[in-house]
Amino acid sequence: MTAPLHLLRAEDPAAQPATLTFASPLGEMRLAAFDDGLCGAWFVDQSDVIAEGRQQHHEAEARILAQARLQLEQWYAGERETFDLPLAPRGTPFQRQVWDGLLTLPFGTTTTYGDLAHRIGRPRSVRPLALALSRNPISIIIPCHRVIGFDTALTGFGGGLKRKRALLIHEGNRYPGHAARTRRVCDGQAELALEASADSLAWATYRQAIAQ
Repeated sequence: MTAPLHLLRAEDPAAQPATLTFASPLGEMRLAAFDDGLCGAWFVDQSDVIAEGRQQHHEAEARILAQARLQLEQWYAGERETFDLPLAPRGTPFQRQVWDGLLTLPFGTTTTYGDLAHRIGRPRSVRPLALALSRNPISIIIPCHRVIGFDTALTGFGGGLKRKRALLIHEGNRYPGHAARTRRVCDGQAELALEASADSLAWATYRQAIAQ
């Protein structure tokens, strides 16, 4: 099994992923890839973000990083709801099972820790599942932000709860009839989304939301 990213030795450049850092509406993001797929996507102020990796990219890595950046930019712009990327997150078999479960959650929906545990066939593994979510190395694309507390409360997210709130507003506003759930989940911040249509809502509104 390939070692988790945080265990890869910095003194061995060949073992480091290729990286690309770009500006997103919610702050700079860093992407990481090996030839077999995207292995990381973080906001650069996350505690578990990796340092800049190799700048000499193999052809496959360069293609994956460019596709990931483009698709994330399209997602932020409201032009995309799903991603079509080769993913290669490094983790334990259980962690990968949890992350695969997250990939079945559609844009604009939320689930709870307990429901996700049932979804992946591990109903008694809620606590380990929560830990696996906290180790998710590919933010947004593997959508751990769609998991909320059983009482619809916002819970942990590597990029911070304000970003999680903004991501949920962005997705919930796209679906008529989902506004009530979004309003509960986002603790009153949904009004920012409800004041404008999905097409005209600018990310400046979200930046205002997370600044509060």
